[in-house]
Amino acid sequence: MLDFIQSHGMIISGAILLIAYIFIASEKIQKSVVALVGASLTMLLGLIPLSLDIESNTKGVFEYVDFQVIFLLIGMMIIVNIASRSGVFKWLALNLLKATKGHPKTVLFALAAFTAVASAFLDNVTTVVLMMPITFVIAKEFDTDPIPFLITEVMASNIGGTATLIGDPPNIIIGTRAGLSFMDFVRELTPIVFIIFIISVSILIFLFRKGLKATPEKMEHVANLDNSKTITDKALMIRSVITLLLVILGFVTHDITHISAYVFAVAGASFLLLFEKPKEIYRDVEWLTIFFFIGLFIIIGGFEANGGIKFLADQLIVLTHGSLEAATMIILWASGILSGIIDNIPYTATMTPLIAELINPANPNAITGNVHALWWALSLGACLGGNLTIIGAAANVLVSETAASKGHKISFMKFMKYGMLVVFISLTLSSVYLYFRYLA
Repeated sequence: MLDFIQSHGMIISGAILLIAYIFIASEKIQKSVVALVGASLTMLLGLIPLSLDIESNTKGVFEYVDFQVIFLLIGMMIIVNIASRSGVFKWLALNLLKATKGHPKTVLFALAAFTAVASAFLDNVTTVVLMMPITFVIAKEFDTDPIPFLITEVMASNIGGTATLIGDPPNIIIGTRAGLSFMDFVRELTPIVFIIFIISVSILIFLFRKGLKATPEKMEHVANLDNSKTITDKALMIRSVITLLLVILGFVTHDITHISAYVFAVAGASFLLLFEKPKEIYRDVEWLTIFFFIGLFIIIGGFEANGGIKFLADQLIVLTHGSLEAATMIILWASGILSGIIDNIPYTATMTPLIAELINPANPNAITGNVHALWWALSLGACLGGNLTIIGAAANVLVSETAASKGHKISFMKFMKYGMLVVFISLTLSSVYLYFRYLA
């Protein structure tokens, strides 16, 4: 039995990965459970070494789990959770609305802009959770359908999250694997993300224009919403905002300090926990997401340890004839389409070791040239592709379920009608950007 597993390790580990993907996509079983069951099978069948062997240069199971990603996620979850308790994010959003003077189209653009910027520094789910209550209040004041606002905001969150290292989990995975800093993402992705945001949101506002009308009385009421009692704890607000800004400053100065982003995130979270009841804060950390990541890393590690990643990389090299241009475009568009159908986190976790193998100098057939294009193609495709369908990103699912519970159902096809257009525009602009920035 042991000999059979060892001789067919790549096929068995690949089957575990594929079956895990199917169950994750079907959502019949909670995805963290799927990942942990797959990880357990991988270890029980001996598909991955359980300990590091320095003599044979063999990685152990924990060398395949990217703890930089794990600690960065936990740290940022704690910081954002504590900061949101002060009401600071709602205060910022309402101030933005007051500046629009209550014009529905301007309000929608302002909400989308705030969502996009917030998503660049907070995770998308947290951002839409903060924005939804404000959105329902505004739609009620305008006496209009909240669905155009919700669709635009969730798409803005996926676009904005693409701009930075911490904006979307796929970027965290890519950044740690490729050794890319916070400022690398800002320099390389923020300009094209800004263009994609402006064009996509402008088109959505045009498409929703008939529902974006309000009487002068309604506009005046929205422009004068009371924001004086939104901050519920001033001391907490000051403490958490300063901490968040210092953590982001730590990310920005990585090229100078050479201190990894997760260190600043954990340090900031630790400081804020000194003033809180830790049990309450820990209870609100998305532990299901954390265990999902750990299990997934082990499953993919088993596939990698058995040569599966190298095999796929070799096939992609054959398919593209070693062309950097072809590989970049295939990764961009395949990532964009697949991330709209399956969760972009497991997809990205699978693709990062594959790209690392594609550009591995030890591989005689490795793709050469400005290979950073491949990492940026993966980031743009995986993050922007989340707008394709209602199941393309966790934020999409959360918004649709919340809207349905309030009597505003967003159907799969309705979302996809707008999502297909936005993703097509996003990937087309990304293709042009990548070509002239890296390939021309």
